[in-house]
Amino acid sequence: MQLSDLKKAMKGVDIVQTTPFNKDGSLDLEGMRVNTRWLLERTAGKDFIFTPVGSTGEFYAVSDDERKAVIKMVVEEVKGKNVIMAGAAQAGTRETIKMCQYAEYVGADGVQVVLPYYHPPMEEGMYQHYKQIAESVGKDFGIMVYNNPAVSGSWIKPPLMARLSKMPNIIMVKENTPSIMDYYAMQRAVDPEDTVILCGLGELMFSFEAVYGCPGFISGMANFAPELSYSVYEAAAARDFNKVAEIINSLAPLFQLWSQSDSKSWPRCC
Repeated sequence: MQLSDLKKAMKGVDIVQTTPFNKDGSLDLEGMRVNTRWLLERTAGKDFIFTPVGSTGEFYAVSDDERKAVIKMVVEEVKGKNVIMAGAAQAGTRETIKMCQYAEYVGADGVQVVLPYYHPPMEEGMYQHYKQIAESVGKDFGIMVYNNPAVSGSWIKPPLMARLSKMPNIIMVKENTPSIMDYYAMQRAVDPEDTVILCGLGELMFSFEAVYGCPGFISGMANFAPELSYSVYEAAAARDFNKVAEIINSLAPLFQLWSQSDSKSWPRCC
């Protein structure tokens, strides 16, 4: 897929796939295959993106070989039906590049990359991290900047994001700020012709950001209720915000369950 077409596909619901494990803690690759096929049956012909082994997919809890096996399997199962933006983040730039290059090699459309997360970089270090990654992959391979201060310890501010957005490969930002003011500032700073800003915090936060033109959101709930997640996106795309509110209100029991959980990744606690 050409980068221009990939950029147009950066909308809708990005499913951050959960990773199943066996009772002994080993990767359940066949379970992951079953889950992926189940999702494919329910997402056909719709604006869904697949993101295996991201944060919700517990990339930090698997070996590099297991992570590669998941990415390869999802690519084989999806077979071009949906866009795949594989989780490729590591604690440092060099190892992140290796994972990005592997994802490109096996046929993913792009990667999701968070900032280095053990020693938070300074602003120029943030820029160089993504610059080196972008220069290490092909011209039609997409990069999603995962801007999540809760896990990285750093937040890319709007002026720097505007600078990053000028790199051709950077086509999407997964913006995880819980502040509408910060999201609004980010959206105002970045030209949507360069880079798309998606809501990284799911259906509820998207319901507020959609008013300002947010074209989609990352969803954990879509792992088990993709149709319901998609209904939120469809209502927002039609600018029917009363319908959006109605659907969101119907999900109140799930949001309450999440708020009572110690886990930051609520699809795994449901």
